[in-house]
Amino acid sequence: MNIESERERLSQAKFLLWIRNQMELGEMVTVYWSEIENQHNYGVYPVLIPTSKIEESLSDPSWHSTYGDGSPGTVQYYREGEEKIEYLRFGNDEGLEPLVIDRYFDGVRPTYKELGEEFRLFHHLYHDRKEDQYIKIDGDGNECIVAVVEANRIQIRLKEIRQFLAIKEMHLAIQFDCREYSMQQLNQLGLEAGGSDSRDKLLCWSLYYGDLDSIGRNRAFSRLLGKRLIAPLPKEKSGFWAFAVEEPKKYVDFIIGVDENGDEITQNANPSRLGDYFGGNPGAPHYLTPVHFRKQVLDKYYQQPTKYSVQDNILRCASLWHLYIDNHHEDQVCAWLGDLGRDLPYQEQLHWRSCNIPPVGSMSETFIRRQMLCQPTPSDRPEHEFSCLYERLSAACDEILGWQLLRPLAEEDRHCLQAIRVPSSDEQKDFDGLVLALTKILVDSLNEGELTKLLPKEDCDDIKKGISRLEKVCRIHGATGYEEHIKFLRRIRNLRSEGIAHRKGSNYRKIAQELGIDSQSLRTVFRGMLVKSTHLLQFLEGVVRSGALKTDAGPVEDEA
Repeated sequence: MNIESERERLSQAKFLLWIRNQMELGEMVTVYWSEIENQHNYGVYPVLIPTSKIEESLSDPSWHSTYGDGSPGTVQYYREGEEKIEYLRFGNDEGLEPLVIDRYFDGVRPTYKELGEEFRLFHHLYHDRKEDQYIKIDGDGNECIVAVVEANRIQIRLKEIRQFLAIKEMHLAIQFDCREYSMQQLNQLGLEAGGSDSRDKLLCWSLYYGDLDSIGRNRAFSRLLGKRLIAPLPKEKSGFWAFAVEEPKKYVDFIIGVDENGDEITQNANPSRLGDYFGGNPGAPHYLTPVHFRKQVLDKYYQQPTKYSVQDNILRCASLWHLYIDNHHEDQVCAWLGDLGRDLPYQEQLHWRSCNIPPVGSMSETFIRRQMLCQPTPSDRPEHEFSCLYERLSAACDEILGWQLLRPLAEEDRHCLQAIRVPSSDEQKDFDGLVLALTKILVDSLNEGELTKLLPKEDCDDIKKGISRLEKVCRIHGATGYEEHIKFLRRIRNLRSEGIAHRKGSNYRKIAQELGIDSQSLRTVFRGMLVKSTHLLQFLEGVVRSGALKTDAGPVEDEA
């Protein structure tokens, strides 16, 4: 055993260096830690103390509270001979409050740790229970991990701690009790029993050495006991309404044209500096100046369907913000200059600026009719038509059949419907993903259970697949013009099976040739598939509304 390394370990210099370290606001701070090993026992526990009690706290390295404290309690006392019982929200009358609470259930249920309720509500934190993380969502829709809870450790970002302390007018005491053990006695290590107390600004500690008389391998120990206080931010930096100083919104310069020399003309999107129809800012570009972007500007939002929604004429970020867009072009997206500044957060403006291009053509007729003439105008984009017709088919099935011809997608599959669009590029990955989504919506969702009810019993055993059952139902119930739609369904199913779900081989090459993949761009191919999909949905709605699929029998469970 190395004597020097043992002396170094018992000096606890490494822990002292860590606890004294200057912390950055963006840093995750360990506020709770419990670790017991053969040669050490570490404990770190946080408690909020009133700012008025700082000096009192730092005069003694002992802890204010320990694991399990912070729950409601009562205190009993006598005043002028009369018994008094007082309820204490946090179980003490010293103004101490918990930041972390240990929950014990006497072995009946598992123990766990949780952040203090007020801290969670103050920052409006979302609890990701799968990862046991607490997430803060800002007004732009950005997510930031504020706290991470592990089995024996909790970390919280310093910025949120100090913002909370600012409003509470409190300090956070990170209490620590660290013990190191050695199999050597103190005299063998050249150390003496005893120690001293120390203080450095908002840190106080005691370090003591001693020998152990107990049975076991260890013969000597050191104990580092103390606390480090974290001060609050100024209230104007708390981010809390009515205290925080509101930062002025920033705006981006967008390309709005090209001059006679071919140089780009840019204009800041600050709405207050743009012209309007009421004489504001004469000589400045108008609020309703068209700004053009590459189609790829929307890919970011399609990739995160749980947060963003791209629909006909509008982009939404949950309920936080939205932007009206002209997404009726084949290869670009447009928006009004003033809307970009008014409706988009600054970081989103930067994203749109990265896809900004000089104007090519004009706003679509659909967008102009809706925005300028207030005329209800249907979109001619296949992705918008697909979404509209899908909903119409669903409504017709509810109204006439009482069951869905295309079974509703599970919540985990809803992203497939939201993703359907003509892709912005010829990337094979995007094409494959869209074919998978389309097949899941139109083929895998066919309601085989209900279709079976519409077939003669003797035919059911011979017809195994959903497409074949739909074909047979159409034939025996008098539908016309179904052949091309059935052929299309089989084609996209085969494309999924032969070229996407499995390695691409000779069968895929045959299907690719049929679809024109070798002679056309993937964008063009999928656009054609999307147009045929809209025709299919129109056909199915017509069949449903004709009453040909009505049955007196109730719905049956879908087949696996």
